[in-house]
Amino acid sequence: MSNITLSVDDEIIKKVKKIAIDKNTTLTAMVREYLKSIAERDQIEKEQAVKKLDTYFQKYSRNMNIKEWNRESLHER
Repeated sequence: MSNITLSVDDEIIKKVKKIAIDKNTTLTAMVREYLKSIAERDQIEKEQAVKKLDTYFQKYSRNMNIKEWNRESLHER
């Protein structure tokens, strides 16, 4: 697990530490959980975008059938 260094205003740290205590957790755990939720949300949004594209392609794609021509036949005179 990697460590990171953040610069945060002292007043915000004090307030968040009090919130962490009230929630029976730590500031570090809260930050870790927040970052994890952002990563998970991003993954879900990507999956939804792919699903939307797949639906679009299925709805608007057309069957092009088997190619029954060749270059020579197209240029016959």
